[in-house]
Amino acid sequence: MARGRTAKVLTTKIDGSAVARHPDELIVEEPLAIHLDDNLVTTTMRTPGHDFELAAGFVFTEGLLAGVAVQTCRYCGTGSAVETEFNVVSVETGGKAPVPVPRLGTTTSSCGLCGSESIDTLCERLAPLTDLAPFELAVLAAVPDRMVEQQTLFQATGAVHAAGAFTRAGDAVVVREDVGRHNAVDKVVGRLLLDGALPASDLGLYVSGRASFEIVQKAWAAGFGAVVAVSAPTSLAVDTARRAGITLAGFVRDGRMNIYAPERLPS
Repeated sequence: MARGRTAKVLTTKIDGSAVARHPDELIVEEPLAIHLDDNLVTTTMRTPGHDFELAAGFVFTEGLLAGVAVQTCRYCGTGSAVETEFNVVSVETGGKAPVPVPRLGTTTSSCGLCGSESIDTLCERLAPLTDLAPFELAVLAAVPDRMVEQQTLFQATGAVHAAGAFTRAGDAVVVREDVGRHNAVDKVVGRLLLDGALPASDLGLYVSGRASFEIVQKAWAAGFGAVVAVSAPTSLAVDTARRAGITLAGFVRDGRMNIYAPERLPS
């Protein structure tokens, strides 16, 4: 498995006139090279842990699987997994998936691949989600508070994002944390994919920060019926959610929220 997700470092703490040396717990950030049938797809900066979920979720939400099943995931590289420090993962389909076009450069943990596709291009491979039963608004409003206790890395470091899948009753199904908000979503989607639980039409997706275009795109690809974000969505995220048929709630805090999609709630 990957190395520890947090690291201890000595820091100088200043509190008024008091100066002292204390250990501080920081989140680990390392590169992960994602391959599809040993063909390099991208390298992303991530928090080690749940690497197979991240790799499988990424190739799925980016449409690289083209409908074929994942047979296995493995650590790989030019040497053993230990020699490559568990930082290279290959998603295996037995050569059935199309050969991917590699992403140029490194996908950063801060911004992902936001805006890499227009909505029209997205619609070429994803159909609008129809016949989805609406989530109760009270359930959506309560989701962030129910997720907080499972965000253990954030509690320890204050430096990670969280994503989680929740039921129509608001119960958490799977929660993942990562230094990259997009990575956290891919880890959730990857877990559901490997468990045979996609499309996630009876589940909602929670994110601990803002709702970007790419996060809504990943939710659409996975079939989530709703996205709940603690912070604001972008305008492109709202347009995408409305095209997809996904309920999008932003600024979901302390029992309050804004509903951005659908454009109008049913009377």
